Amino acid sequence: MVYDDKRDTPMCHSALLDAKFFEFLERIDEDEAARTRAGGCPVCGCRLDSARYPRKPRGGPRDFDEQPHYRLSFCGAICRNRTTPVSVCFLGRRVYWAGVVVLATALRSGLNDRRGQQLSRLIGVPKRTLKRWRTWWLNDFVDGPFWKNARAQFMPPVETAAIPASLIERFCGSDLSQQLVAALRFLAPLSKGRCSIQEHPQKM
Repeated sequence: MVYDDKRDTPMCHSALLDAKFFEFLERIDEDEAARTRAGGCPVCGCRLDSARYPRKPRGGPRDFDEQPHYRLSFCGAICRNRTTPVSVCFLGRRVYWAGVVVLATALRSGLNDRRGQQLSRLIGVPKRTLKRWRTWWLNDFVDGPFWKNARAQFMPPVETAAIPASLIERFCGSDLSQQLVAALRFLAPLSKGRCSIQEHPQKM
């Protein structure tokens, strides 16, 4: 997935600049949360009560980012154990939307410095942050437990040197937005637990 042709750029950026795309991802999270809540507490089986907490993600359309957003989560009504569903909106503790982390890194790997700077300005992600994300994909992600278990689902194997672009390409869809949604569903387990990306606020 290399985007050197200027004709590709608007289509590739459109998902990251469209509030409706992010609203759709939030609805996916709401559906996942409803299924989790319906199953009750996985520890004791008691009722799950809402225990959502606010998040202030970056990288989406400005008006959309300024709206209140929440990480959907629950706690047991009796045991008080926290249960947090997987998410396609958030990738661990990163302050950027998961879709931005995935697609922006994929696009950055196929852009020269000038086009990379244009991308950074469009989505408000510093160039050094894009480079750090790229390093994470090529090292921590490919060597981590999630990918070591999940990579067997793909045949022929995904080209790890081109991740996440090569991963997005493996998902069906009539356009890049649909492929991105499918990839985010696949990566959703990274939104929770120790396999998630860790944020480094001091570098932002």
